[in-house]
Amino acid sequence: MKVIASSIRKGNIVDLDGKLYVVISAENFFPGKGTPTTQIDMRRISDGVKTQMRYKTTEQVERAHVEDHEFSYLYSDGDGFHFMNQETFDQVAVPADVVGDYDKYLQEGMIVSIALHEATPVSIDIPQKVTLEVVDTEPAMKGQTASGSFKPAMLSNGVRTMVPTHIVTGTRIVVSTADGSYVERAKD
Repeated sequence: MKVIASSIRKGNIVDLDGKLYVVISAENFFPGKGTPTTQIDMRRISDGVKTQMRYKTTEQVERAHVEDHEFSYLYSDGDGFHFMNQETFDQVAVPADVVGDYDKYLQEGMIVSIALHEATPVSIDIPQKVTLEVVDTEPAMKGQTASGSFKPAMLSNGVRTMVPTHIVTGTRIVVSTADGSYVERAKD
């Protein structure tokens, strides 16, 4: 299906010359003079080669037909990351390059959205926030109540992040999956 270049968003799948690409980022430029353009950074699904294309915002781009399905994460091994379809209970193995940086945030039973193109997983979308435990951080200092001051912490998934000074080892916190930053203390 053809769409105008300015409507392409991150995560979309486009078809260029018979090859499928997943959009990493899409940015529209509107210069004061001249033609507005859209710059699209993409990764070819078949071999992971990254490329960049620039279109006039009104040019037509072929968007590939993909189906999004909800899957629950099961486990990972040498074949990739294994998920189970929530409706049909079919299992699918997703290669590590499709999962990308999200691998450290996957938790058993987590519900994710996987885009399939002709039964092949092409992209994955995980929840924006996950709850993790702080396994190592400096102890809280008495009288250190300044808001906005942070200290380094190691989380249960091996990611390092900055947390407020009142957070201690063993505390469960909510973390953004986009950049690994602290969001809030977990409510549970």
